[in-house]
Amino acid sequence: MKIEGCVFLSFVVLLAVSGVGEAATGLPSESAPLIRHYYKVHNTCANVEPFIRHQIKAFWDKDKTITPKLIKLLYADCMVNGCDASILLDGTNTEKTSPKNRGLGAFALIDLVKKVIESRCPGAVSCSDILNIATRDAVFFSGGPSYPVFLGRRDGRKSEASWVDLPPPSVSWETALTYFTSKGLNVQDMTTLLGGHMMGRTRCSNIHDRLYNFNTTGKPDPAMEQTTLSSLQKQCPKKVKLGQANPLINLNPENPTHKFTNSYYKRVLAYKSLLEVDQQLRYGSDTYELTDQYANSLGDLKGEFAFSMSRMGGLKVLTGTQGEIRRNCRVVNN
Repeated sequence: MKIEGCVFLSFVVLLAVSGVGEAATGLPSESAPLIRHYYKVHNTCANVEPFIRHQIKAFWDKDKTITPKLIKLLYADCMVNGCDASILLDGTNTEKTSPKNRGLGAFALIDLVKKVIESRCPGAVSCSDILNIATRDAVFFSGGPSYPVFLGRRDGRKSEASWVDLPPPSVSWETALTYFTSKGLNVQDMTTLLGGHMMGRTRCSNIHDRLYNFNTTGKPDPAMEQTTLSSLQKQCPKKVKLGQANPLINLNPENPTHKFTNSYYKRVLAYKSLLEVDQQLRYGSDTYELTDQYANSLGDLKGEFAFSMSRMGGLKVLTGTQGEIRRNCRVVNN
């Protein structure tokens, strides 16, 4: 199932250069109302993308972890109820306060970007579009692809924790694929988007079962490479002492500076993945072929990552008279 990443990379670059108006073929059908340069076309905030890129570069220069934080934040938003910035809303019983979203970051960053955009273009740019643009720029500054972000999203007016159905890190390959396909994505998107784990950090609690009680056997996951297992057990104790924090560790020990790299896929092939959902890519025939392809070609990974991020960014978007453009990303208007 070898997919030529350079084809998709050329595809998105062509869109970026030509300024094609309609959403690309291959994006989810619900993304069709989104267009390139939406705010320039409608003359509401023509320079919004340069405004955001300038701010993200300033943040990124100080803190490289904003890239994985923004990727995770966008994923948590789009994969639950669509890209409507509902993940940003404060309050009780919200997506933000759900236990499954504990540890998400970059909220303050989005607030600051929104404040700058509001000072230049009051009431014009949605929080959802800001989140999508900011994530694309952070990926680019980390060495990843710069891809066209189709714009025109509006923000949702509610956020309920009952919507949060993100699968746990220990999910099986079959369940993970079912989850992605239920959202309108496919096996290629799943394999590619999980590559976001090439950078960032996770809590020891997310891998504790693989280290000490895999499938309730009372033993570690026999598939994990031994040196990796020993190293992780030193970082993640079997029992945490009273008052001791849940340790935070790098998802990809080979990438402590959070760069865009294909070493994640090499680690999957070598049975060195931290999360079980990542290691599962080694066992599916289609996911194995894609994993092998990405491990051997950073260029292919960049092309496919750009394409799948664009597809995810088009899931269940609100446009036109739907939703609203929030003045403050944390609360609905009025």
